[in-house]
Amino acid sequence: MNQYLASSIYIDWQAPEVLAKAKQLAANASDQEEIARRCFEFVRDEINHSWDYQQNPVTCKASDVLKHGTGYCYAKSHLLAALLRANNIPTALCYQRLTITDVPPFCIHGLNTVYLEKHGWYRIDARGNKDGVNAEFCPPIEKLAFPIITPGEADLPELWAEPMPEIVDLLTSYSTYQKVADNLPDINEAQS
Repeated sequence: MNQYLASSIYIDWQAPEVLAKAKQLAANASDQEEIARRCFEFVRDEINHSWDYQQNPVTCKASDVLKHGTGYCYAKSHLLAALLRANNIPTALCYQRLTITDVPPFCIHGLNTVYLEKHGWYRIDARGNKDGVNAEFCPPIEKLAFPIITPGEADLPELWAEPMPEIVDLLTSYSTYQKVADNLPDINEAQS
């Protein structure tokens, strides 16, 4: 489990501002599940999804997501992992392969899975709710932002301690939310 608690370049929970926010969210919580819910709801509701809000800058590191209050799903998952890990709750990154507009082409979507003592690994998606998207924290039932519907879509089984290299490349290569949207990677590219 140590790899799912680690601080790193992109999941930089030891950054003072991330650690302070993590401790603030955990204050007076009754248990691990309550802390996880608070962290999830903070990232889901208080950090803007870059595409939904047409907002720059492009962020990747958890501390930058917190500082600028914006990020794509991937960056938001980095912040959520950092907040949870700072509270000693094992958290991994995970991914889905989804259509972009209900028909191919496909792209990778980033979310998290958190280890809850009562339930084991439990996936949560803090990308941000909007019309047609209603992700919730209600263990043991998963209520993710996007169900798998279209042939070719998939829940990818891997638990990542660090972001996929293709995601880091995407978020560090482009300086605007539009350029990121124009270059969303697909899992086929990621596996080649």
